[in-house]
Amino acid sequence: MSSVMPGSCTDREEDYRFLHSMLMEKKLHLLFKIHEQLRQFEKRSPVPVQQHAMDLASDLFEDLMRLSWTNEVKELAALFSKPHFKSLFFVHDAVAQRDFEPTLPSVPDGPLEEDEDSVKIVSLVKTKEPLGATIKKDESTGAIVVARVMRGSAAEKSGLIHEGDELKEVNGISLEDRKPKEILPLLARSQGEVKFTIVPALKQEDTSSRKKLFVRALFDYNPDDDPTVPCKDAAVAFRWGDILQIVDKDDDAWWQACQVGEGSARAGLIPSQQLHERRVALQRPKALFNPRRLKSKDERDVSEDEDYRAISGIHIAGLRRSFRLGRRSSLVKEAARSRRWSSGVHVSLPPPTYIEVIPYTKDTGEQHRLVVLVGPSGVGVNELKRRLLLFDPDRYAVAVPYTTREPKKQEKEGTDYHFVSLHKFEEDILNYRFIEYGRYSGHYYGISLDSVKRVKTAGKVCLLDIHPSKIKHVYSSEFKPYVVFVKPPRIEELRLTRRRSKFICDDEGKSPVRDFSEDDFEDMIYLAKTMEAQYGRLFDKVIVNGDIAAAFRELKADLRRIEEATVQWIPTEWMCCSPTQARKRCGHVSGWI
Repeated sequence: MSSVMPGSCTDREEDYRFLHSMLMEKKLHLLFKIHEQLRQFEKRSPVPVQQHAMDLASDLFEDLMRLSWTNEVKELAALFSKPHFKSLFFVHDAVAQRDFEPTLPSVPDGPLEEDEDSVKIVSLVKTKEPLGATIKKDESTGAIVVARVMRGSAAEKSGLIHEGDELKEVNGISLEDRKPKEILPLLARSQGEVKFTIVPALKQEDTSSRKKLFVRALFDYNPDDDPTVPCKDAAVAFRWGDILQIVDKDDDAWWQACQVGEGSARAGLIPSQQLHERRVALQRPKALFNPRRLKSKDERDVSEDEDYRAISGIHIAGLRRSFRLGRRSSLVKEAARSRRWSSGVHVSLPPPTYIEVIPYTKDTGEQHRLVVLVGPSGVGVNELKRRLLLFDPDRYAVAVPYTTREPKKQEKEGTDYHFVSLHKFEEDILNYRFIEYGRYSGHYYGISLDSVKRVKTAGKVCLLDIHPSKIKHVYSSEFKPYVVFVKPPRIEELRLTRRRSKFICDDEGKSPVRDFSEDDFEDMIYLAKTMEAQYGRLFDKVIVNGDIAAAFRELKADLRRIEEATVQWIPTEWMCCSPTQARKRCGHVSGWI
């Protein structure tokens, strides 16, 4: 075979010839000689012969100018006149004299004037985004000072502008005796660069060690609708349920925050808790101090359906009308209680603002979160629960209730009810084992914590339909409830969608038409507003049930999102108290800011 394989002798011969030719190069031998000379020179530890090489070079240049103007003289003179050659001599002299430290100006002998301020000049490049600082006029001195610096803004990133700094000039224009609104046009006319003359604040707080604070917003906010916001461009709009990171809350009226998950670290202004509470308090009397008197006529007591139903062949528990007697009568009674409560306690109860939350990472194989559905009677909570159970019975289930009555024919223990003695039921009441309970026809009925745990242990999502006042019994890290508040639409839409609504109300499967009166609509809307005001801080999701099909699609998609989410936001207080302490709380829930 005549072919040469890779790595053969022919390749090695070519490498050898290349290396030999390179080693025989004359330039390489000259480099070796220079290297040896430098090594010999280094051994002699040379010191500068002259410490003023720059002066010597200047003298030499003058001498060259007096000589005959030959080509060599011209070349040498041109070298000495080049700027980088002069810089080389300057560095030589600095090293020779060991003059490494910068020369500082001398301190004046006499005392400084007390009213003399140290100033600094700050230049910022102007972009499409705002600089990220707001200003105000100091009422005592009349000076223009920096009120706040937005986190993540150009002003904050520069590290040169801080809260409390006094602005003396903008682009050389004095700000003396000017108002803050007169300064904004000066900034707007600036092109490219904005130059500030600043008197620094006496003390600048170190915020690097501040603890991160996250909150869930419990109201909607749009800066365009707020005439009191200091700067609309510096404000942050948010919706109910958005997660915000609070980066500064020193101001009593306006906090600084940024939305989590928006991809921008720039903070903006949001109303503080105190400011929002004051605003709501000023608006409350108009809506709450003139309650419409309830009409008691045409009140019908609808007996509670104790039995479970088999719908489409699926045996579904928990679809009876709760443990609050009669939807119609309870609606009127609950509205009456709410109106009495509104005239007293409601005035002092703070409105929902923000609740402190922390990120929670769900572990693999962890049990599903409890889903709590709440809303005023007649709004459709029971129907939404029924549709979820029919949609995916392998995923969703309800807790089997307890009762003290005797079982009926064909009723099974643990399937229809848990049948217990009166002593056992009352003992569990004393031990805070019931989430919700009541009496009907002389017998107790109730939903126990043990029933909820059985559903969770079976790997299913437990659906709970309770009054919002009972949420406190499961509001802990043990159950991690996801609370969905179902509220009615505006009364015009209620009239269209509820007038001819059909409700399953008998064992034979008949569906008679139920008419809602105008009082029912007004009571339902009033109860929804009352629940939202009193318990809104407990809600994770709000669904407006105008169209039951659309509301069901929204609920189904939201529950699926929660199940699939790796990181979720839960109240901070869940990690600070035991489940027993949470169950023994008497309605007050801490953790809001």
